[in-house]
Amino acid sequence: MSKQRVNKQVPETTNPNPSVATTPPPTAAALSPPIPTSDTTALLHKMLKELRLPTFREHFQALADQAAREGLSYPQYLAELVSRECQTRNHSRIQRLLRNSRLLQGKTWAQFQWSRVPLPVARQLQSLREGTFLDRRENLLVFGKPGSGKTHLLAALGEQLIQRGRSVLFATCSLLVQELLAAKRELKLERFIKRLASFEALIIDDLGYVQQSREEMEVLFTLLAERYERGSVLLTSNKPFSQWEQIFKDPMTTAAAIDRLVHHSVIVELNIPSYRLETAKNTRKTSTEDPPSPTGL
Repeated sequence: MSKQRVNKQVPETTNPNPSVATTPPPTAAALSPPIPTSDTTALLHKMLKELRLPTFREHFQALADQAAREGLSYPQYLAELVSRECQTRNHSRIQRLLRNSRLLQGKTWAQFQWSRVPLPVARQLQSLREGTFLDRRENLLVFGKPGSGKTHLLAALGEQLIQRGRSVLFATCSLLVQELLAAKRELKLERFIKRLASFEALIIDDLGYVQQSREEMEVLFTLLAERYERGSVLLTSNKPFSQWEQIFKDPMTTAAAIDRLVHHSVIVELNIPSYRLETAKNTRKTSTEDPPSPTGL
């Protein structure tokens, strides 16, 4: 019986792993996000509105066109959209923090006259702009004569902290005390102090500038005691600690208030002349040196 030879045809290429299909690598055009059709665009507008992504809704079409022209990948396209959304939200948050801060208008970091401040103090304040002292719940106590720039300095620092996303509230001591008293009369003092606790930095301007009653100082001490090691207090005063008994009316209360403020604190002393007095003197000097204006013209 003769054996019949069988010729087997061997394929030119073989797949070593038949279970895995082989596909050609995608081209740059295949990676580019497709340009949305009119139906897709309308649907995206609706869904992005429901998701509250206004920047996505505003820019996704233009960026899709750009991605198609430049051959951008899906992740690159998405990263650009997300980046713009984050920038918009960050700007909106900063504007909201500024509105809620009650900071004084025009008291900015750039407008402060740093040439009047000793260099070590300027460097110390420069480091505070980063806001890490708020993470440590440290206080900032600024002392100086009236007109030395204490208020401007803390308002400017507050604005810088807000630019870094920190929540700040500015209030004069007299106004804050009146708000605390009103809350106490309405049996809402605890709720009001809790609302103040939502701010990372509480600026209390001009402590001791206006003489307060014992009842007024009691509610202020309650606030300081509740905020101790829970949030930062940024405070200005024209009176040194040795005269604070005139403010809190009682030696024990005074000692307790100082103890809570000084513990975990940065103290800045602005031993410089009054800016307002210097400005007034320079104005008078300039007016006397100016020649009289000609008449009869």
